[in-house]
Amino acid sequence: MKTIEQQNIIKKIKLRKITLNDYKAITELQICCFVGMKPWSESQFKNMLTNFPEGQLCILYGRKIIASSCSLIINFDDYNESSPWNELTDSGNISNHNLYGDTLYGMEIMVDPKYQGMKLSRRLYEARKELAKKYNLKKIIIGGRLPNYHKYSDTLDIESYVEKVISKNLYDPVLTAQLSNGFSLRKILPNYMVTDKESCGYATLLEWINYNHQNKPQAINAHYVRVSAIQYQMRAIKSFEEFAKHCEFFVDIASDYRSDFVVFPEMITLQLLSFLDHKQPSEAIRELNNYTPQYESLFIHLAIKYNINIIAGSHFVIEDEKLYNVSYLFRRDGTFDKQYKIHITPSEKKWWGVQSGNQIKVFDTDKGKVAILICYDAEFPELARIAVSKGAKILFIPFNTDDRRAYLRVRYCAQARAIENQVYVIITGCVGNLPDVENLDVHFSQSAIFTPSDVEFHREAIASEATPNAEMLIYQDLDLNLLKRNRELGSVQPWNDRAQGFYKLTFDEDGIIKEV
Repeated sequence: MKTIEQQNIIKKIKLRKITLNDYKAITELQICCFVGMKPWSESQFKNMLTNFPEGQLCILYGRKIIASSCSLIINFDDYNESSPWNELTDSGNISNHNLYGDTLYGMEIMVDPKYQGMKLSRRLYEARKELAKKYNLKKIIIGGRLPNYHKYSDTLDIESYVEKVISKNLYDPVLTAQLSNGFSLRKILPNYMVTDKESCGYATLLEWINYNHQNKPQAINAHYVRVSAIQYQMRAIKSFEEFAKHCEFFVDIASDYRSDFVVFPEMITLQLLSFLDHKQPSEAIRELNNYTPQYESLFIHLAIKYNINIIAGSHFVIEDEKLYNVSYLFRRDGTFDKQYKIHITPSEKKWWGVQSGNQIKVFDTDKGKVAILICYDAEFPELARIAVSKGAKILFIPFNTDDRRAYLRVRYCAQARAIENQVYVIITGCVGNLPDVENLDVHFSQSAIFTPSDVEFHREAIASEATPNAEMLIYQDLDLNLLKRNRELGSVQPWNDRAQGFYKLTFDEDGIIKEV
């Protein structure tokens, strides 16, 4: 392309975020740039834009997309330097994107061959650098293809090829551009993307350091998470204010212990029924929905005031005239999310008419990704497997059981979830009695904090447990690095060994079929 024509094009180009309407144009550009490789599927494309729209950028000349880049935020210490592209990007779905991470990972960048030589990749790399500065990230990591290596693979090993590109004796359209944009080589990666025939499966791991990065105060013990579980006593109360007083008492204690999370039991707000007029169970349970604004306001206030993330048990809400059992996560930054109970017990259906949720969520927090399984949900191993596949390292299980047999179902299944997924699991329930609340008058609980069962962890895989049926708080430090070590070097490695080829787990999320 002539210099004058290039200059005219440069004056007319525009950088913007990718949108769903760009799917056809982006995939056509992929086919053009990455010969022999599959373009994004519609589900991958939608997931990227849903999970991190700011990280997906393109350059337009008029209405034509001539370059693009895709990225996500991760905690790079959660991975190995040799981790393949599929692991670092959740196979392009980026469900592992973590707003609380420390690294921007560049998963793809491409420039239309007709418009190369116009420094378009530099514009995209500069946009990524601005994104890293905006989110106060430590660095940008990219796994760069080596598309010219196949031309020299018969005469040069991969190390020699990379050295010649670095010394500018050879030209590689990707590595040369990355080096010229301020990235430095960290490592050569074999088997990075096995479908990349041009690169013979190899890639380079490169790094750009954000020298404007400001250390976050909580980063000192980034891999340690302190959790508290409240074994809460159900007792008759006279007002919502009295309920709030009891909850604040325990949040205050958990905060004094400098906990990062505190979890309350399932159905904790049924205590409010002790001061409401006696009605049929199905009518009484729906009255709790009237207290939803006060409930949300209370725990938002407590999370901010005491600087702690709160799993506020569960509460019954009505949406579109349907009753749901919902567990809330209130973050210490004032935001909150909800997990709807998916598996409804026969008792909940019979007495109250509770409806099922349809999605297992994984929540980003300042201490990593967590998930919530509400009581009966813990007895279905598929839900925990899905949550862990989406990046959860800690599973919180608020429960409510009336006798020891019911409690042991939850406990044994929770311990199994910790072992088979190599994660931490925290369970907690209610104790005490509510004589005037029909169908929820007695309780049994022994709260506990479970670990995988291996050398790195506590004997019997129990980090802490409460005295049965006594109101109390338990707490424990959890080392996320031990989970990583256990998955790599454990006596057994159930997470890594789960895929045997003749069975698989799929699930429907927002109309998209995904596979674990």
